Amino acid sequence: MTFGEKLKKARKEAGLTQEELAKRMNVSRSAVAKWETDKGMPDIENLRLISSMIDVSIDYLLEEGERITFNETKEPINLEDYEKTGKARDKMDAACLARFPDADRIIPFVRVRKLNPLEWIVDTIVQPKVLIVGDYLTTGLNGNYIVEKDGKQFLVNITKDFITTRDLAEKITDKKFVIGKYRYKWARYELI
Repeated sequence: MTFGEKLKKARKEAGLTQEELAKRMNVSRSAVAKWETDKGMPDIENLRLISSMIDVSIDYLLEEGERITFNETKEPINLEDYEKTGKARDKMDAACLARFPDADRIIPFVRVRKLNPLEWIVDTIVQPKVLIVGDYLTTGLNGNYIVEKDGKQFLVNITKDFITTRDLAEKITDKKFVIGKYRYKWARYELI
């Protein structure tokens, strides 16, 4: 489901009309209609208001794919505590191996921001790779992994400060896939 479809469904489940939601948020009804038809997106403050008023998480509203469940854990780490050894090609690989020593399989993936058609034109023709580099500069260096353990799969993201683990609702077997605003591509090696 798209953002707009999720917003419309959640608004109706909360028993609100577009007019009622708009009035509570101090925006026009046409703004709500625009969001629900995916012709626009609310700013972050309005997104927070929507989330609290219709009792859904911002993650639920923004996540385009249905591959991730809402079971997420975020653990603080110090990436400098890990050393690359064995199959670990970098400290993020080492952190993933240390966090999941009993995994059945750990597959590293490269993550790249998925561009909409207008962004693609800008990024390809006007200024090659500027949006992808901009995304890298704002999100920082990340390690991304599919971890298989006890018949379940997890999407793991490692930064210098955190390991975030999300349960996957559907098993991923492809070497390329999309979740939300990111494309993932197999890094051509496995840790386990």
